Amino acid sequence: MQENQGKITEYILEEVIGHPSDIVRFLANKFGFSRQRAHRYVAREVEKGNLIKVGRTKETRYFLARSNHIEFGLKITPNLAEDRVWSQYIKPILLRYPENVQRICAYGFTEIFNNVVDHSEGTRVFVDLTIEGDELTIIILDNGIGIFQKIQKALKLESIREAILHLSKGKFTTDPTKHTGEGIFFTSRMFDRFSILSDNMFYTFQNKDWFLSSEKREDFGRGTYIRMVLDLNTKRMPKDVFDQYSDQEIGFGKTFVAVALSADPNDPHVSRSQAKRLLIGLDKFKYVVLDFKGVASVDQSFVDEVFRVFKNEHPEINIQYINASEEVASMIKRGSAGI
Repeated sequence: MQENQGKITEYILEEVIGHPSDIVRFLANKFGFSRQRAHRYVAREVEKGNLIKVGRTKETRYFLARSNHIEFGLKITPNLAEDRVWSQYIKPILLRYPENVQRICAYGFTEIFNNVVDHSEGTRVFVDLTIEGDELTIIILDNGIGIFQKIQKALKLESIREAILHLSKGKFTTDPTKHTGEGIFFTSRMFDRFSILSDNMFYTFQNKDWFLSSEKREDFGRGTYIRMVLDLNTKRMPKDVFDQYSDQEIGFGKTFVAVALSADPNDPHVSRSQAKRLLIGLDKFKYVVLDFKGVASVDQSFVDEVFRVFKNEHPEINIQYINASEEVASMIKRGSAGI
C-alpha cells in the first residue's frame, strides 16, 4: 500500500502541471479510482503543502507549490481579503526565494490587489504569476471602470494623461478614508518594471524613468491591467525604497513629477492653468523633483506659476528639476532668478 501511495503521489505531482483543472479525473482514470477517492488523494497533497488549490467546484485548479506559474480568477466581493489571497496562493511559490524578494512581492501584490477590491468597481480579478529564469512577473487584471478613467472623473480632468500624472505623484487616492495613495508610488519603485494598461494608455515606470504610449490589446477591454517585474537576484529591500522618499518628520515627503504628462504632447507648456494642474497635490510634499523629459519648451507664465507663485505660497517646499533641455533650463533660471 505504501508503494502505491508513493506512485499515486508521484503521478499527481508530475501530471498536475499539464492538467491543473482535471487532475482528479486523470488520477481516477489512471488508477481506476472513483472520483471521490481520487479527490481525497489530491486533497491530501494540498494539506501537505505540495499543491495549491484555487477556485471552487467547476473552476477548481491545482498548481505545484514550488512551480514557476500560477494563475487564477476570483469574484470581487467586499470580503475578498488581499492578505489571505497572498498567503494562500502566492506566498507558497515564493518561499524558496530570499526574504527581500518575498517582502517586495508581498507589498506590491497586496497593495495592488486591495486597490482592485476597493476601487475598481469590477466583478472579477485575474492573477498570473510567472517565473522565467531569474525574472518574476506578477499580473493583476480586473474588469472594472479603469484606473485612469476613475481618476479623470474624480478630479474632473480633461485628459487621461493628466490622470496618469496625478497617479504617478503618490499621495493621490479617490478614497482618502481608506487609502493614503502611496501604494502604487512605492510599488512602482520596488519592482524593476511596473506597468499599467488602461483606457488604451500604457504607462511604465522603470529605473526612475517613465514611458507612456498608446496601446490597444485585442485580449483586453474594460478595466485595468497591471504588470510588475522583479529580478530575483535583487538585493533591494522595501525599506531602501521607503527611505529614498521619506522624511523623518513627515514620512513620505519626496516625489518625482513627469511634467510632460500635464499637457498634450503637441502642446507647449505655456499657461498658468497648465501649471496649476501640474501642481495639484504637491503641497503635501517637502521635496518635489520636476522631470522635464519630453518637454520641448515652456513659457514665462508656466514657469512663473511654478517657480515663483507656488514657491512663494509654499516656501517650505524644496523644488528641483531634472532632464530639462537647454532652452527649458534657461527659461526656468530666468523665471526663478528673483526668488
